[in-house]
Formats: sequence, C-alpha cells, structure tokens
Amino acid sequence: MAEDVFEMIDEWGPEKIVVVSDRRTGMRGVLVLDNTARGSGKGGTRMSPSLTVREVARLARTMTWKWAAVDLFHGGAKAGILGEPKDPNKEAILRAFARALSNEVPSEYVFGLDMGLSEADAAVFLDELGDRGVSTGLPRALGGLPYDQLGVTGYGVAEAAEAAAENRGMEICGSRVAIQGFGAVGQAAAARLVELGAVVVAVSTAVGTVHDPDGIDVSKLIELRSELGDECVLHYGKVLPVGFALAVETDILIPAAREDTVTDLIAAATSAKLIVEGANLPTSPSSRAILHGRGILVVPDFIANAGGIVAAAHSMAARYSPFVLEPADIFAMISTKLRSNTAAVLNESARLGLTPHQAAYNLAQKRVGEAMRLRRQTPIPTETVDMFV
Repeated sequence: MAEDVFEMIDEWGPEKIVVVSDRRTGMRGVLVLDNTARGSGKGGTRMSPSLTVREVARLARTMTWKWAAVDLFHGGAKAGILGEPKDPNKEAILRAFARALSNEVPSEYVFGLDMGLSEADAAVFLDELGDRGVSTGLPRALGGLPYDQLGVTGYGVAEAAEAAAENRGMEICGSRVAIQGFGAVGQAAAARLVELGAVVVAVSTAVGTVHDPDGIDVSKLIELRSELGDECVLHYGKVLPVGFALAVETDILIPAAREDTVTDLIAAATSAKLIVEGANLPTSPSSRAILHGRGILVVPDFIANAGGIVAAAHSMAARYSPFVLEPADIFAMISTKLRSNTAAVLNESARLGLTPHQAAYNLAQKRVGEAMRLRRQTPIPTETVDMFV
C-alpha cells in the first residue's frame, strides 16, 4: 500500500494524501492535495463503491491542470468516500468523513459536489463542521449556488463544443450530437446544445441508450429523468445497449459519464469529427493518439468541463457573503472563459502539431511551474511525463 502511494508522487505532487476511517460507521475515505502552488486545494468530493486512492489522485491532478488552464487561483485537490451513494447510513458516513478531515477543511481543502453527492449532502458537511466555508455546492436556501440545478458544467461543455466546431469550420446548428451519460453534465449539455440548434441523436445512462437519427426529444427525456433517474431511457422508447451511444453515426461525441470510456477500439471506429470531454479522463493517451491520427479534434476535459470550477470559484469567493450569487453573471463568465480557452488550445495544437491535450498541458504546466518557482519550490524539469493522464 505505502509503496503504491509513493509511486504516485512525481515532480508536481501529490503534496498530501490523507486516508481516513471510522469504526462506528464503517466510513473509509481519502483526500488528495495534489498541487497548491497557485492556491488552496479545491475539487469535488465523490462517493463510489469502487473508489481507489489512485482514482482520486488522478482526479486531483486533473484539477491542478483545470484551475491553471482557466487561470483561476486554486490548487488541485479531490476527496472521495468508498461506499454506495444510496447507503441508508449515508448521512452518518458523511458526518464521520467531515469530522475526520476537520484539520484540513476548510484551511487546506473545501468540499464540493461530484459523483454520488448532492446539494443536501453538502448541507450535511456544513452542519457537521458548523462553518459555511467548508463546502461549495450548497442549496440555495443556505446561500449556495445549486450547480446541478443550474447545469453550469454541462452548459460550459456545450459552449466549448460550439467554439470547437467553429474552429473546425463546422456549424453547430444542425450538427448531430451523441452524449454518453445523462447526469447533471450530460443533461445540461444536451439542453444547451438544443438551444444552439444541434440535433441530439443519442443519449445513454447506466441502464441503456436511446437513439433517434432525426433527433431525441431532450425536454421529454429530462422530464423523465427527474422522475425516474437513469431508468428514464426505459420509458422513452426502444432501449439499446449502454455503449451504443459511443458508436452511433454522429458529428460530435460527448463522453459525459466516467473515466476511461473512449477505448482504442472506439477511437478507431467513431464517425465523430469532434469529441468534447464532458467527463474527467474519458480518453487515454493511446486513444487520443488514434483520434489525432484520424484528424478528430478532442477538447480536453480540463478545458471543456471547467464550467463547474468557474462556478466553484464564484462560490469559494462568496462562502461567507450574505449576498446571493447571480447566475447570469456566472453563465456569462463560463461562456467567455471556455470559448476563449477552447480556441486558444486548438489553435496552439494546430500551430505546434500537438494533440489538444498536449497543448493544454503545456499551458497549464507553464502556469503551475511559474508559481512553484516564485514560491521557491522544487524546480520543474523542462519535459515531464504525467503519470495520471
């Protein structure tokens, strides 16, 4: 175990890995502070029955690059709880997790929402530690910004998709879009893309895929999801296998579920001209190389799905404020930041002949490396290999 943790450390981090447990509730969790050269650690908190320390470390590293890529001053971090999000003992587990990390929260890390946690869970963190500053993603009634309800991350994915389409000479209006994953990100991205004139031809959940080459009724599917969750696809129409959304004829593919879903096989077969990473780490270095070789643009996750951290930055700044955050201001900043970052990364990619991921990493690493040098931390070699990519 210790040897595995030591193997995760490279020139960038992690700076701290805190593993916690509680005998009474059975809680087991981890916090990874990856790199805080540019500011205190901020990243989502997830709950999953298959969670691993390495998974959380990979996600924390993604947050390091994501904050730097959008040029906002927080550091990369992530936390996770090993468990079933529907556990009837969930509240007690969350409270035990918060207590176990009270030395780090909120001075070094602030809880946020990720897979398996909701705004109500963020409220539990606040109540347990008695401090409005311990979590973002709080319900509106507690002065927070309801990320999932507003769909800030998915909105940003759609904005990045349109910017990338324009960069490639494609019209978003009339383009076919397939979306793998219909959680908060996938659903909000679908709704915004329809507003932009795109045709959503396939949507998948953990239960299955619905497909219509003439376009899915996204509003109907969203209504069904609000009542039925992932089973919404069963009540919409004919259900196809879960992975079918990654294989349909489409112009734009948005993987918005989990990491490592776009395999080499899918990369070699997809008809998409553009892939926009709504999820964290949905592609691998090998699948990205295949896509790049085929001339398929990929907008990196820490560029495309950064809408959530733009909102989180607003929430971080307003945690102790008595004033309500204005969603319109946040959406405007998300649009501006993500469109300009997407264009900059794709232009740099084309100019240097790099994959978009390599171009984006160069930008983010330059900013983090500069902060580390200014703080007299360990110098960063000119060329590094990121083991978490």
